[in-house]
Amino acid sequence: MEVADVLNRVLFVCLGNICRSPLAEAAFRHQADAAGLSFEADSAGTAHWHIGKQPDPRSQQIAAQFGVDISGQRARQVMEEDFRRFTHIFAMDHENLEVLQSRAPMDMTAELSLLLDLVPGREGEAVGDPYYGGEKGFAVTWRDVWEAANHLVGRMV
Repeated sequence: MEVADVLNRVLFVCLGNICRSPLAEAAFRHQADAAGLSFEADSAGTAHWHIGKQPDPRSQQIAAQFGVDISGQRARQVMEEDFRRFTHIFAMDHENLEVLQSRAPMDMTAELSLLLDLVPGREGEAVGDPYYGGEKGFAVTWRDVWEAANHLVGRMV
């Protein structure tokens, strides 16, 4: 990614849009706001199961522990227009990246990558899905998305 790339419209994507991607969006929004950046951010899922639902209560809880309220977020599914609307789409894992690549229209303008590709030394790693685990998994997910958001904001300033 070149420094000249202005990543001011970003989409964070996981499977259901109730755990990882809402946390990634929240971490980015919090840090980008603190840095005074102008941006557009959203999150979405590749699956449709949770459309319209709030983030998982455990996601809301871990974000709240760090002073971030995500209760107003609602799950949505990735749409074709997202590939043109956003400058970059960050998948939380390889499976969702593959789904995005398979759904990408020929005229897409967004760059697709894994979120942790932003973190030196963690390129190619996935943000673990905490859904079937306990609260500790959500803390690990928050740490990972916070670190990636920090690097993303650093590239935007």
